[in-house]
Amino acid sequence: MTTWILLRGLMREARHWGTFPQQFAAHMQHSSSTKVQVFTPDFAGNGSLSTQQSANSVELMAEQLREQLRARHIKPPYHVLALSLGAMAAVAWASSAPQDIARLVLINTSLQPFNPFYRRLRPQNYPRLLAMLLRGSMVNREQTILDLTSNLTPPQQRAELHQAWLGYAQQNPVSRKNILRQLLAAMHYRAPQQAPAIPLLMLAAQQDQLVSVRCSEAIAGQWSCPLQLHPHAGHDLPLDDAAWVAQQVNAWIANR
Repeated sequence: MTTWILLRGLMREARHWGTFPQQFAAHMQHSSSTKVQVFTPDFAGNGSLSTQQSANSVELMAEQLREQLRARHIKPPYHVLALSLGAMAAVAWASSAPQDIARLVLINTSLQPFNPFYRRLRPQNYPRLLAMLLRGSMVNREQTILDLTSNLTPPQQRAELHQAWLGYAQQNPVSRKNILRQLLAAMHYRAPQQAPAIPLLMLAAQQDQLVSVRCSEAIAGQWSCPLQLHPHAGHDLPLDDAAWVAQQVNAWIANR
């Protein structure tokens, strides 16, 4: 049995993966001789855990995640695919408990001390994001996130996605306090100079509007790990091109 854990980013929950977990599992199962299972846990403050207080550090996010998996009797070793803030938590997890993780795939992330703040969050987005956080409605918030994270979603699908995401936000609202706690955790986390001692693949989108692709390039250079770049997708790479993500992971595993 191969167990994949998928981790989302700031303000996002399991349902924001859409059909990606099923597509990803099908790709992995096709090339594997063992059964594949996929889990999409939420971080405290998001989704099914929206009534809880978000962790104020990435290290605590990682520890809470481990506790959540233990409580659900989901046993290691895990194969972890993580996006953005979720990838930071995955790095913290791999650093503190490398025995838990068999493989690690990081998507469109950024880390201190390798990336300056103006690449970790592109400055042209500051006014819009600040307005969203201070006075934006749920409608505005979800539209802003969709606009900044997806490049390839067709117009009709964008409208449907916005309505679905708005429904998630209404059912499981993420409080402004929890958004700020997650933001501060991301800002303060410092990754180790050395890469986690486990197989590591990085994926990034060259047209990411939110986080500069140079962040992933710098991390991959520092850690001497493989990096694959998508030429057109946005920050939410699994949304924009789920098949490409699965293909890159499959090829990486096959090459190893």
